[in-house]
Amino acid sequence: MTDKSGPAPSPAARRGRFAPTPSGLLHIGNAFAALLAWLQIRRAGGTFVLRIEDIDKPRSRPEYAEQILDDLRWLGIDWDEGPDIGGPYGPYEQSAREERYRAALARLERDRWLYPCYCSRAELMAIASAPHGLAAEGPAYPGICRGLTAEERQARSLAKTPSLRFAMPEHEVTYVDGIAGPQRFPAGAGGDFVVQRADGIIGYQLAVVVDDADMGITDVLRGWDLLDSTPRQLLLLKALGLPAPRYAHVPLLYGPDGRRLSKRHGSVTLRGIRQTLRSPERLIGQLAHLAGLLERPEPLKARELTPCFELSRIPQKQVIVSENMLRLLSVP
Repeated sequence: MTDKSGPAPSPAARRGRFAPTPSGLLHIGNAFAALLAWLQIRRAGGTFVLRIEDIDKPRSRPEYAEQILDDLRWLGIDWDEGPDIGGPYGPYEQSAREERYRAALARLERDRWLYPCYCSRAELMAIASAPHGLAAEGPAYPGICRGLTAEERQARSLAKTPSLRFAMPEHEVTYVDGIAGPQRFPAGAGGDFVVQRADGIIGYQLAVVVDDADMGITDVLRGWDLLDSTPRQLLLLKALGLPAPRYAHVPLLYGPDGRRLSKRHGSVTLRGIRQTLRSPERLIGQLAHLAGLLERPEPLKARELTPCFELSRIPQKQVIVSENMLRLLSVP
């Protein structure tokens, strides 16, 4: 994978991104991560990229992508490169980048990082429900198909189209997160993972590392729920001979009941909030306060927060959104 989709960016240039999936409306947690990712790059004087991660075509909707762009503009978040304005490293929609992912798959196959998996979701769920089944933290793949012989693979391929899995190497992965601090993951953490589904759709982990490398992304700031994806992405980058960005994971937002904000708390989508607030300044001030950038919430435009941004100010634990804030946003 030596070819690129555009000229190589300057090594000194800071490049960040926000990469939403258009399978639903932008919600307050997305806005929290997007605002902080944007502030990080604007504070550094770098380039901010908007990428639409619509590789899973059955779940993605063009109307959601359009609404996401409109909601970001309402917040005061702009971008230097993106699907609507182009740029030197496009296309900026994953659905138009399949050729790049196929090239990455070919290299991984050539270097023997991949193997076919014939296990169905039902089979894996049955293993997970059995005593001593899959890992408690999630459906880690137990490597059932990793040791199949060529003859066994040939026989199974007659009955079923396989997915492709990345064979996790037998060594631990360490890195220093910009917010969470030093991270250490044991060998094989999470199990071998899918890089191409049986229906031909490219896996998220592969698509995102290829995109970040092609677009010269130096800084990835995203939600804490993706922290466990980082060792997989670091290993893919190494296997493909690609540079790794700096990662920072912001805390997730939780309601007063201690559970992650979702539709059960009412209209936490940006479209819903916009029906209550005429302008975004009150929401921006509240989000900045939750992120530790302001001692108390006050209405501000996004660009006014740029001098306040420091990764060290962002908390390392889940953030509780108060009843008062939910009431301010008219979220029941």
